[in-house]
Parts: sequence; C-alpha cells; structure tokens
Amino acid sequence: MESLGQVLKQMKGPSFLKRSQAIFDELLSNPIVIELREEHPELGEEKLRTNLPRLYQYVNDRRNCVNCPGLDKCPNDFQGHYSKLETEVLHGQLELVERKAPCQLEIAKQNEDQIKKRIRSFYVDERALQEGYNEVEIMRKDRLRAPAVNHVFSYIREVKEHGLSCQGLYLFGSFGTGKTFLMSYLLHELAISGYTGVIVYMPEFVEDLKSMLQDNQKLKDTVEVMKTCDLLIFDDIGAENLSPWVRDHVLGAILNFRMNRKPTFYTSNYDLAGLEKHLSFTSKDGEEMYKGQRLMDRISPFVDVVHLHGENQRRNRSGQLTL
Repeated sequence: MESLGQVLKQMKGPSFLKRSQAIFDELLSNPIVIELREEHPELGEEKLRTNLPRLYQYVNDRRNCVNCPGLDKCPNDFQGHYSKLETEVLHGQLELVERKAPCQLEIAKQNEDQIKKRIRSFYVDERALQEGYNEVEIMRKDRLRAPAVNHVFSYIREVKEHGLSCQGLYLFGSFGTGKTFLMSYLLHELAISGYTGVIVYMPEFVEDLKSMLQDNQKLKDTVEVMKTCDLLIFDDIGAENLSPWVRDHVLGAILNFRMNRKPTFYTSNYDLAGLEKHLSFTSKDGEEMYKGQRLMDRISPFVDVVHLHGENQRRNRSGQLTL
C-alpha cells in the first residue's frame, strides 16, 4: 500500500496543495475517521490536517484489516500490525500519537511461537506436534480409544488445576492407535500453561547416542535437557536396540534424577511386564534380569498405566499411511 508521501511526491506547487486537500476531504468523510472523531471530539480539523500522513496510514491499515488476506499476505507496512491513533497532551499541547498494535492473527502467532519454544523434539515427526488439535475430533476418531483419551484429558485438567506431580503416564497399545499423537497433544496443551517439554523417539535416540560418544558436551547437554524439563516423553520405548551403557548410564541416570521430582511419560507396544523383559536384555551382555528390574523400579511406581485400544489409524481405507 502506498504511503501518502509516495502519492504526493511527484506533485509540486498548486497540484500538490490541490491533491492534498482532496485527500484530506476524502478522509474526513470516511466512516473510519468519523468514528475516530466521535471517540475523540477534541480533535479539530486543523489538528487532523497537521497529522494527515498518520491519518492516511490509519485509514489504509484499517481497510486492509477489514479485508484481511491472511497474516502471510498482510499488506500493512508492519506485517501483522495496524496503526492505532490516540490523543496525548505533550508539552501542554494536544497531539495525535500513532502506535503500531498487533492484530489478532499476529497475537495468535506470537502465542503459538511461545508454545513451540517450550517444546523440544528429538527425532519425532514434527507433524505430530504441529497438527491442529481438536478434543471432539480426537474423541470421535475411534470410540475404542475413549477410555484412554479420557484418562489423558483428565491428566491435563488435573495439572492445569493443581500443578505438576511426579506421576506420569504409561500409554501402551498396538501399532498405529495414536499413542504418539495423544502424548503430543498432552505436551502441547500443557505448554500452553507454561510448562516445558521434551519428546524423544527412542529407537533413533539410542542410535544417535553412539555418535555422541565422540562429543561429550553434546551428550551432557542432551541428557541435562531431558533431566530438567517439566515433561519428558519417551516415545516408542521398547523398540530400541539397547546397549548396557545406554540402559544403565543414560536412561538410568535420567530416570534416577526425575523420579520424585518431575513426571515422565512413555508410549510403548509393550505392557510393563513386556518392557521389563526388554530392558533386561542387551545386545552385548544378553539377559540381565536384575538390571531390567532396577530400571523398572524407576518407571513403574511413577506412572499410571493406560491401555490404548483402537484400530490402526496409520492406514486409511485406500491403504495409504496417514498420521
């Protein structure tokens, strides 16, 4: 949108004055300016004339907002903002002051950006975190999931009303029933309330830990983030290929720190007994039952177990994979 200066810069002398007066007269008759003067009856024509560029910008911004093409295509000079005019007494004189105010779309974007900053994802498909969440749709998608979905909803409400406890959730069920999606929803909803969260896809995390052996600082920083975040989700635990070092010195250290401090959450295809069996076996040392039991002592007492029943949502009727 052209500024008033751009409109008038080619004009000089009588042409400039004539065009300027025509613009001013047109603005005075504009409903937006009439509304402004009704809100501020102290504004006389002379004061408006001396603030013609501000008045012109104000009207153009308001017009653009009425016909908003969306935040990405915002035609205003300051994207996502509009001119707001107010009166102030400065040095004993009444002045018209212009301020830039964010529109509702910009405010919503800023809020969403703040939410995203509170969430970190390690190897989890970002689509699971960026999808729009609708409680009604989540519940209706598969009625078999209703008990588990209600449990997750109840947990979220409890945290919002009473704050975090050290008790998390262990969500298990068959493939494609929406475990990751539900935990991502929980993370998003509690991030809105100001909590920080991390979600970790265990199979890839365990593989990546091998490369971190060559970068001790990265390993230390990663583990520290998982220890100290408000909400930690181990996604698809039980699907990873464990080594004794990962189990005892990485996973064990994280869980040992968090128990009795902050909640940890899990999604898995195993129930707790199956997970214990998985954690008892490593590719290097074979079966070590007491090692698995030791780790389970840091998991079982600190979770509510939720069995997620349902159909495989990753396949639609055409057989294609979906979220």
